[in-house]
Amino acid sequence: MSLHSLLRASPAAGVFLMVACLSFPAFADRVVKDQIGHEVHVPNVVSRAVILQHQTLDIAVELGAFDKVAGVLEEWKKQLGPRFARLAPGIEKLPTPGGLTKVNIEELLKLKPDVVFVTNYAPEEMREQIAAVGIPVVAVSLLTVDPAEATKLNPQVKDETAATDQGLTDGIRLIADVLDRKAEGEKLIAKATASRKLVAERLAGISEAQRVPVYMANPDLTTYGHGKYTGLMMERSGARNVANAIAGFKQVSMEDVLAWNPAVIFVQERYPAVVDDIRKSASWQGIDAVKNGRIYLMPEYAKAWGYPMPEALALGELWMAKKLYPDRFADIDMKKEADDYYREFYRTSFDLEQ
Repeated sequence: MSLHSLLRASPAAGVFLMVACLSFPAFADRVVKDQIGHEVHVPNVVSRAVILQHQTLDIAVELGAFDKVAGVLEEWKKQLGPRFARLAPGIEKLPTPGGLTKVNIEELLKLKPDVVFVTNYAPEEMREQIAAVGIPVVAVSLLTVDPAEATKLNPQVKDETAATDQGLTDGIRLIADVLDRKAEGEKLIAKATASRKLVAERLAGISEAQRVPVYMANPDLTTYGHGKYTGLMMERSGARNVANAIAGFKQVSMEDVLAWNPAVIFVQERYPAVVDDIRKSASWQGIDAVKNGRIYLMPEYAKAWGYPMPEALALGELWMAKKLYPDRFADIDMKKEADDYYREFYRTSFDLEQ
């Protein structure tokens, strides 16, 4: 029995403490470079993966690799929304040995994983805890930045378009490589960028002054400024992010929102309660978007998150552009576009009730 197999078969404290002192590359089969610049030794065949990052979990499902997932982050329902369970049947029964910023080593070892995916901003001590017991740790950010910024929640981004486009491509390829879904990864990358030209052509001629001022409303008055994919999604869709002056993902004040006075407010699908809060709260009633009834709960695929996702590029940017400039996209049937995408990558039809 190989040392790797022995570790997986017996997670007893004495065994894994002994293994922690050994050189993991001795029983690793190949090396991948993750998105924080670390070279990681992973088995040639990964059969059991624990995923402690929601973006990687979603992409793994789209790659048809959910059958390899042995455990998931405890926040998956909060981050992906409860409806995600229909896209990953059985996920509600999977163990949750940790989250975005923490891990329970004892529970993790019980799952005998070949690899653990974490977010780029997972604490160093968390990554070291996992690596110390001989389990490969692969960090995913979906963003290409300078090495000094790679492990930050709100990294400094010099060129948002380049950082996002290359970061998403590299991230999908990394996940697909580790999970042996390279061909599926290339199909997903191609689909993610297919509608970019159409949107750009339809929005040609819109000046900066004509762009619709838009605010992304999250719980507790948190929103996204520059350096996050959300703002880039708005830009590509013909909008102007009113919160662009702030850096990263932060909480703002009601005074800020009133001063910005957005014409449109978008709310991510995972936060439906925010829509009702805005509509019912007296403090929001003077804002143009509220007065004109232009508060939109985004569909599941339009993930205006801080980090890019393939469905957001493939469908979300198109949906947002159509919502802001309906006359320019009158011929686009978003339900058909979504259904085609879902059938290809989620292997199910899109819920037409959305």
